[in-house]
Amino acid sequence: MADLERDDLIPLGKISKPHGIRGEVKIYPYSGSPEQFVAAYRHVYMTVDSQGPLIEQTIERARVQGKLVLVKFEDCTDRTAAEHIVGREVFVHKNDLPELGEEEFYLHQLEGKELVDTSGAFLGVSSHILTSGGQDLLIVNNHGREYMVPIAGDFIQSIDNDRVVLDLPPGLLDIND
Repeated sequence: MADLERDDLIPLGKISKPHGIRGEVKIYPYSGSPEQFVAAYRHVYMTVDSQGPLIEQTIERARVQGKLVLVKFEDCTDRTAAEHIVGREVFVHKNDLPELGEEEFYLHQLEGKELVDTSGAFLGVSSHILTSGGQDLLIVNNHGREYMVPIAGDFIQSIDNDRVVLDLPPGLLDIND
């Protein structure tokens, strides 16, 4: 596990509370797609604290319950153990992410890239993603000015290794002032 870097991991969700008495926990998935969480992952990583090491976990079983995922980790055998891991984040290695379709992308692919509009004008550099219950937002820095851009498929024209081309509605950036 020594070669595991946090930069190689993608946050999947956060453990919100225990479920039942047999060690299951409820996880709020950041993607908004709990079905993908259930279908795609067998091994994940869990934080101990914000700066501490990551611990590999094997998912024994998982199922969707509304917008949440109920997960039973192999090492979590009762409610007391489940209560102990509430609040921890769950990650997956980038290499374990499912393949995407042609018009699909992962949110992490937008981070750290130069953003330009369709005419090639520089809009800034994306610093991080703000996920919420409503709309995911791309936080953009442009020479000390910070603003938010909704992550919407209609706004994103293309994504390559270094650059994201956006087609934003007139006035969108002005509402951040």
